[in-house]
Amino acid sequence: MAKRLLEEGYRHRLRVVGSRVFKEKTREALRHVKTAGYYDFLRTYVRVIREIDGFSQLREAEASIWANMYAVGDSIDAACFFVQKAWQMKDYVEGKMYYGHVGESRAVDARLTFLETLRRKTRDARVKEECQRKMRAWDESKFL
Repeated sequence: MAKRLLEEGYRHRLRVVGSRVFKEKTREALRHVKTAGYYDFLRTYVRVIREIDGFSQLREAEASIWANMYAVGDSIDAACFFVQKAWQMKDYVEGKMYYGHVGESRAVDARLTFLETLRRKTRDARVKEECQRKMRAWDESKFL
């Protein structure tokens, strides 16, 4: 049922639930998501981003992302995290492996594609530079 609705173009009205500071930081990350052109993708698969005190994670049954303050502290990392979790939710809905090595590898690839797209589309020199730095760090971590 959910898969059929998504195929027909259904989009969630994405909500952010949490403290005032959490909402502000999350909205800043969502501005990056919008700049990169990923906002519709995100709200296709995620219904709510909720502040929690524990570990940040995707909650598939709720179509939600649980995120702590640390996860939204860096707006670019937070945007990447949201896109990565939306990608995993997409795989979940489509019945693909969305966890473990295979699922995480695909989600990280989506994260890197997002970073490259944000770097290319933003007009903010600081954001461009930070995206480039983050892509280099991910690239270097492949060889560890």
